[in-house]
Amino acid sequence: MKKRTIIDLFEESVEKYSNKTLLLEKIADKYLPTTYSQTKLMAEQFGAGLCSLGFQKNNHASIMSEGRNWWIIGELGIFYAGGINVPISIKLEESSDLLFRFMHAEVDTILVSERQLKKLRPIKDQLKDLKRVIVFDKLESYEPGEIFVGDLIEAGKEYLKNNRESFLSIARSLNNDDYATITYTSGTTADPKGVILTHRNYTANVEQALSCMSIPTEKRMLIILPLDHCFAHVVGFYIMIATGSIVATVQAGKTGLDTLKNIPININEVKPNILLSVPALAKSFRKNIENSVKSKGKVAEALFNLGLKTAYAYNKEGWNRGSGLSFALYPLVKLFDKILFSKVKGAMGGELDFFVGGGALLDIEMQQFYYALGMPMFQGYGLSEATPVISTNTPLKHKLGSSGILVKPMEIKILDTDGAELPLGEAGEIVIKGENVMAGYWKNPKSTKETIKDGWLYTGDLGYLDKDGFLYVKGRFKSLLISSDGEKFSPEGIEETLMGNSKLIQQIMLHNNQCPYTIAVIVADRSKLNGRELVEAIGGELDKYKGRGEYAGQFPERWLPSTFVLADEPFTEQNRMINSTMKMVRSKVEEVYKDRIAYAYTPEGKNIFNKYNIGQNE
Repeated sequence: MKKRTIIDLFEESVEKYSNKTLLLEKIADKYLPTTYSQTKLMAEQFGAGLCSLGFQKNNHASIMSEGRNWWIIGELGIFYAGGINVPISIKLEESSDLLFRFMHAEVDTILVSERQLKKLRPIKDQLKDLKRVIVFDKLESYEPGEIFVGDLIEAGKEYLKNNRESFLSIARSLNNDDYATITYTSGTTADPKGVILTHRNYTANVEQALSCMSIPTEKRMLIILPLDHCFAHVVGFYIMIATGSIVATVQAGKTGLDTLKNIPININEVKPNILLSVPALAKSFRKNIENSVKSKGKVAEALFNLGLKTAYAYNKEGWNRGSGLSFALYPLVKLFDKILFSKVKGAMGGELDFFVGGGALLDIEMQQFYYALGMPMFQGYGLSEATPVISTNTPLKHKLGSSGILVKPMEIKILDTDGAELPLGEAGEIVIKGENVMAGYWKNPKSTKETIKDGWLYTGDLGYLDKDGFLYVKGRFKSLLISSDGEKFSPEGIEETLMGNSKLIQQIMLHNNQCPYTIAVIVADRSKLNGRELVEAIGGELDKYKGRGEYAGQFPERWLPSTFVLADEPFTEQNRMINSTMKMVRSKVEEVYKDRIAYAYTPEGKNIFNKYNIGQNE
């Protein structure tokens, strides 16, 4: 097997694209470019600076920072010094969350931005392995053990004068099986697990992803997602590096809210060709677009909705657009595109070819919406344990509603609960094998054995393959709901649809554990309605899927909620009902609403106008 580490992949591209732009970062008031060769020089100096401070091969460093050049240069610098990166989510606020990761991963060096340093300083003394902190920003003063990155680079330059050959030999000595990162899963159950990904895991997954789609040189990617995400690593920068493309980061604000406000501004400045998206981001963009259209008046809104309906009818699932009688709609689709949708696209920089969607399931209507606007959101599927890409839709091969075609080379099986392989079209657990399968969980052999068996990765996700080789992911295999007669069904698709078609239901979790009927815990929009009116309106929304309702027949009625519990507050990361990848932590919601869920299975509780739903709303 050919040796190809992340450094090998990076240096191959530096040789090919030396003077082309790799990084774009907004400094003061404009985006400034850094070329491939400049990035390599700074990464070497960074790594040499670490070595000058006593950092050694296989030492563990962590990066905790908003997206910026130093994040990417820092990771490459860690690899040049032979180290392992433990990327930390900036969304983590609790000291206990940070302490667990730093201590569990035995981190001795932390690379940090000024904003994140405020979280680190109060817990520094509890980190017995910590030897040095590299600060990305110029501060008035530094505490003992903290070093400004500019001083680190200067130290690196000095170190390279006398140790250049021995330093460069470190990166050359890295092998495919050497660990590159330990990425902590956000955990929808117990303590987060450290996913160990090797250098070959990364380079193999880049090669696999590029078997599905090609990215022309010099395309621009704006990374909105936090860079600690495995998805951001592979699709955000390593694929872009491999293809000689450009990676831009969002300008960090003083607060998280400031950073969010910078996104639309930065999109117009960078004019990206590709954006990474997760469902939460897709919903946020859509809301902004719809609010903008509404503000232009009733006529504009009606025209926009007619345009969408026409485009949906013409586009179908993408691969079959314009087929049959729908070809007659082509002139209308072109007209709407010219007078309406091209203007929306202009607000997204005007040059966006497509989004790449990952994370949780993205319902088909959301995909149809962006497809209609001429900015397709190609859904993919993966997980950190698979580095992460397993399948993706592409501009040349896509079916809306699916998670796309499989990357190559990779093997896949769909298994039932007894581990028997299922035929095409039947849903079961997705199990894969390939060079993208993680090395295991850090210091957790038990979970490793449960997840990887004979080289096969058991994803815990439910899905099936269709006859054309498209993968459909239906939710969590292990979070299947079970009705009283033992029938199992996945809640995620139902939850997505109920939210997508309702202006009142903001979040929802279905519950059924061998109970007489399914119930829902619902976070409702209370801005317009309250008390009995709100309860009645939500009941009406659910009834649309039953009997002769407008959405009837989409799901078996026995799977739909017979009653509901109104949640006291939204599901958030702060109350731990949402994890850092914006997925609902079902066990936490069930734990918090345990008594109310039990009450919903009593005759009084089954009545939606019960004391809790009415009482806490008035």
